[in-house]
Amino acid sequence: MFKNKTILITGGTGSFGNAVIKELIRKDIKEIRIFSRDEKKQDDMRKIYGENVLKFYIGDVRDYNSLISSVKGCDYIFHAAALKQVPSCEFYPIEAVKTNILGTENVLEASINSEVKKVVCLSTDKAVYPINAMGITKAMMEKVMISKARSTKNTIICATRYGNVMASRGSVIPLFCNQIISGKPITITNPLMTRFMMNLKNAIDLVFFAFNNASSGDIFVQKAPAASIDTLSNSLLEIFNQDKNKKNIIGTRHGEKLHEILLSKEEVCVAKDLGKYFKIPPDLRGLDYSKYIERGEIATNNKNEYSSSNTKQLNTNELKKMLYELDYIKDCLNGEYSIPNM
Repeated sequence: MFKNKTILITGGTGSFGNAVIKELIRKDIKEIRIFSRDEKKQDDMRKIYGENVLKFYIGDVRDYNSLISSVKGCDYIFHAAALKQVPSCEFYPIEAVKTNILGTENVLEASINSEVKKVVCLSTDKAVYPINAMGITKAMMEKVMISKARSTKNTIICATRYGNVMASRGSVIPLFCNQIISGKPITITNPLMTRFMMNLKNAIDLVFFAFNNASSGDIFVQKAPAASIDTLSNSLLEIFNQDKNKKNIIGTRHGEKLHEILLSKEEVCVAKDLGKYFKIPPDLRGLDYSKYIERGEIATNNKNEYSSSNTKQLNTNELKKMLYELDYIKDCLNGEYSIPNM
């Protein structure tokens, strides 16, 4: 489906962009466009990949006009640009609104006006029952996506929602590894906290699945195992042959949940089980609710949400196996970083 096609990745210099490029350049693609505001990261990518297939665009999703030239002539778009650090968004919530909500509105409006065939928006488990600014803005991003999907027939617009992407930018695994390598104690917020565990390949597979199977307005969720922060820290300490007692409990940070949720109770009732994935179809009813008020509807919200507390829980050995597959961990163990003697 990608043969001779032009693909745009917003926020393309981030973890997802770098990972998906490695997959896309193996295919017979006409052009991959990288749109971001970080000229340094774009220059780094230019040196790695060159400009034979990759084309770079400096801009910001907050600025509609800066999107126009990059979107024109595109077949498909991965919308990955976002502010995703929970504490940062807590302190600067309006900045999260500008990027995650209004930026998405700009990307989708530009896509519709340029008759882009398909757009996949990347969302997060924090958008379900959100308690922090990042999650709230991502939840609104999903609502914007569904609203736009209702209003256009020529552009298929959908979203993917996934949990913690292991070793992605700003995630806890690089933090823990750097602390171990520096000889410092691991800083743990709450050892009982659980998170879904998936790697960047899982995230890419989910996006490709959405591209192949989406109707406009759909949200796709990958089934994923989870682990506690205690299990994660113990797994990393074992991998680096360090003392398991070298931890500091620092308490929950701003806006953090004890457990994350990929499907709400309400979504569980309507989601389609596709094997490895769930598909949440959009609610495309109009605003005329008379037939529901007059006839009523059977309550169907007596099911449990799909959360990191009730999915499969990884033990230390299972999680270590996943960690050993990460390029970041391989680099550490292959001597790119030295582990101090303890």
